[in-house]
Amino acid sequence: MRALVLQEIDSPPRLSEIPAPRPAAGEVLISVAACGLNFADLLMQRGQYQERPPLPLVLGMEISGTVIATGDGVTQFRKGERVAAFTGQGGLAEQVACPASRCVPLPDTMSFTDAAGFLVAYGTSHLALAHRARMQPGETLLVLGAAGGVGLTAVEIGAAMGARVIAVARGAEKLAIARAKGAAICLDSDGIDLRAELKALGGVDVVYDAIGEPLATPALRALRPEGRFLAIGFAGGTVPQFPANILLVKNLTVIGLYWGGYLNFAPDALTGSLAELMGWYAAGRIAPHVSHVLPLERVADGFALLRDRKSTGKVVIDLTA
Repeated sequence: MRALVLQEIDSPPRLSEIPAPRPAAGEVLISVAACGLNFADLLMQRGQYQERPPLPLVLGMEISGTVIATGDGVTQFRKGERVAAFTGQGGLAEQVACPASRCVPLPDTMSFTDAAGFLVAYGTSHLALAHRARMQPGETLLVLGAAGGVGLTAVEIGAAMGARVIAVARGAEKLAIARAKGAAICLDSDGIDLRAELKALGGVDVVYDAIGEPLATPALRALRPEGRFLAIGFAGGTVPQFPANILLVKNLTVIGLYWGGYLNFAPDALTGSLAELMGWYAAGRIAPHVSHVLPLERVADGFALLRDRKSTGKVVIDLTA
């Protein structure tokens, strides 16, 4: 089968022919229809991701497709069923074997393209806002990087939860997309005095930060007493370093969120969140924004879109093209 294989850190992954996998006990074998790209895929190529699987490896963290075989002990899925799965790796291939516990059935109305860009982005934002920050209706949510893969879902989910959402992104086009997903206020990150802008708006209760510096520190300083700062990622390249005295004086909380980690210590929280989100999708409350759909032969272009921040929402690779 065809697969995108990373042989060495800091070397371009290459399309290769490799043997198709077989499902082990507790696994399902999926014919991959689509794979969502994530910033974490770029970090993995650089050796900077928090998990470092051995090389060579097939990239691709989340997929959608059809079950074509099941391993011993699998009873919750059957051949021919449409699923999405968080594979962690291996998704940029024509077939992938993964634990059945990492799969979710798809609503009849959900396309493979929507499903491939759904789990990581929506799962991250929902678990962060509902479970970690425990955001309440009427609170003010600030989203940094509001047009990106996870940021746009934070805008959409925050609005669905009844928050007043302030979206920060670069350029009018990206801000228009955030506004369409429910942002009440949109701020262009270029040349902005973010702390002053937020102070004029009365401050914020929750910060959702997928960017890091230079926006993280002024966002933290704009938090109201007992505010919560969600550290989601550092796409800007610089990890924030917060003075503890600021946290102390204003009774602030900094909260880390690594969505995939819940598979290891609290899988029920993750699967429960995804079940709720699938219900929201089926009811029409949320709808993924996919800016680019590309064939497997153009996966390098897809990674370039992420790296250069030229995409909005998700970039999805269509393996049926």
